[in-house]
Amino acid sequence: MALKKMHWFGMIAGLVIAAFGFIFFYKDEKMLFFLLGIAFGVVALPFVMGFALENKKGQKINEMFLEFTRNLAESVAAGTPISKGIVNTRKNNYGVLNPHVEKLANQIELGIPVDEAFQTFSKDIGSSVVKRAIALIREAEKAGGDIDYILDSTAKSISEVEKLKKERKSAIYGLIVQGYVIFFIFIGIIIIMEFKILPLTAGVGGFGGFGAGDDFSATGGADKLNPEDFSRPFLYLLLTQGFFVGLVIGKLTEGSIKAGLKHSFILMIAAFLISSGVRLFISGG
Repeated sequence: MALKKMHWFGMIAGLVIAAFGFIFFYKDEKMLFFLLGIAFGVVALPFVMGFALENKKGQKINEMFLEFTRNLAESVAAGTPISKGIVNTRKNNYGVLNPHVEKLANQIELGIPVDEAFQTFSKDIGSSVVKRAIALIREAEKAGGDIDYILDSTAKSISEVEKLKKERKSAIYGLIVQGYVIFFIFIGIIIIMEFKILPLTAGVGGFGGFGAGDDFSATGGADKLNPEDFSRPFLYLLLTQGFFVGLVIGKLTEGSIKAGLKHSFILMIAAFLISSGVRLFISGG
């Protein structure tokens, strides 16, 4: 993925935040760690947005390709040769697909065979749905089969696939909400353990050792339990959990692990800000 302005802006902003932290809070470890986490999030945000936008663009391309296939099928069914039908379709508006349709029509006008032009068209788009559909159309065109029937069947097939994807996403929306709610409950449990339960166990251990005066206290057993030692492991646990929960949500809803990166980013940033923010607030109080 080529770097764009938003990527450079995010990296520069992240470096500025990191530099600010090192200059003004180099002695405050918790504040520095908090700022470095924010800096990392600022750097990563444009890349996550890029993945999300690319995924959304892919969905839009599939929808527009469905419209393109329908129009081409109607044109061929009316008796127009497929090459002429392709040239005529570029008059229509297919949104994000327009540049590809324009290139396809130009290749046909230059005398490039339909099969070769379709192969380039499929390669440029890169969508698995489009590749499968184009493969069927190319085979039918080479075999001299009923092109209008193949085009119509392809359009119906794509329509059914997109319809099923939308139905699955709608049906599983409740699971997305549950996944987010359960994760935030998990964050709450970890925070309570870190700041309420562990300090109590450390106090109980210290009290028992002082009162008994036995070898357990002398060897520094339970009274050496320091809640601070668990802060980073707990944070890493939350980040790991958030990352994989996000991937699972993306796979379930959109059928793609790549689509889950945005959910992973949201959950990981939320976990970091809540956990580190609470730690910073309590230590500052």
